[in-house]
Amino acid sequence: MDIYKFYNEIGWKKNQINSVDAELFEDLRPCAKNYVSKCRKKIKNYIPKKGLNLLDFASGPIQYAEYLSYSKNFNTRHCVDFSKTAIREAKSKIKKRGKYYCKDFLKINFKKNFFDCVISLHTIYHINKKDQKKTIDKMIDITKRGKPIIIVYSNPNTLISKIKNFFKFKNKNNKDKKLLYFYCYPLDWWKQFNGKAKVEIFIWRSFSSQHQKIIFPDNFLGKLMFGLLYFFENNFSKFFAKNFQYPIILLTKK
Repeated sequence: MDIYKFYNEIGWKKNQINSVDAELFEDLRPCAKNYVSKCRKKIKNYIPKKGLNLLDFASGPIQYAEYLSYSKNFNTRHCVDFSKTAIREAKSKIKKRGKYYCKDFLKINFKKNFFDCVISLHTIYHINKKDQKKTIDKMIDITKRGKPIIIVYSNPNTLISKIKNFFKFKNKNNKDKKLLYFYCYPLDWWKQFNGKAKVEIFIWRSFSSQHQKIIFPDNFLGKLMFGLLYFFENNFSKFFAKNFQYPIILLTKK
């Protein structure tokens, strides 16, 4: 399904408590609750302690409490999303401390050197591969010098993918990635932005929710395993970023 159609018609509808997006793409089990919350909070390690303007590119409805906290110390959170439902929900949470743009990011005329921080979670790899570089270039242009652009991306060359390729294993029942357009470049692709920004890569989360549900049981043992995983991610962040699923791409504008 086209990503625009999905998020305007289905993605942000709620099934009692959770959105369709969360049900499909998040690990909502009790054993994972603390781990996924702490991973969302990792983003705050890279956000400036204070600032005037924060850009949330593809903000969605700001569906988790941790997401809401990102702009706590900023005057204005600028939410960009092509879903009217997402913008309406974001506006109900940010209220007067936000500005809202329901349109294509590449068509918005933001001032250069304007933002004190840019965040973009699980968005860039859903953009057509031909437009991803153009999008990153624009994000750098509209960010102030010395300020961060924080992107959660996906690594196509994980240990799990290498094992699958070695055994020529294909999961015919995996419908999630077929649902939406998805294209992620190898992590070396990000080196091309070295001229404009300092490029650093850290781990956000090691596994997709699909794989988490297979590897980690929903009980005390699974909770313990998640605790150990978080410990190792924090202490060996670059190793996990290189070999596991979701890296944080940190671009600090030069």
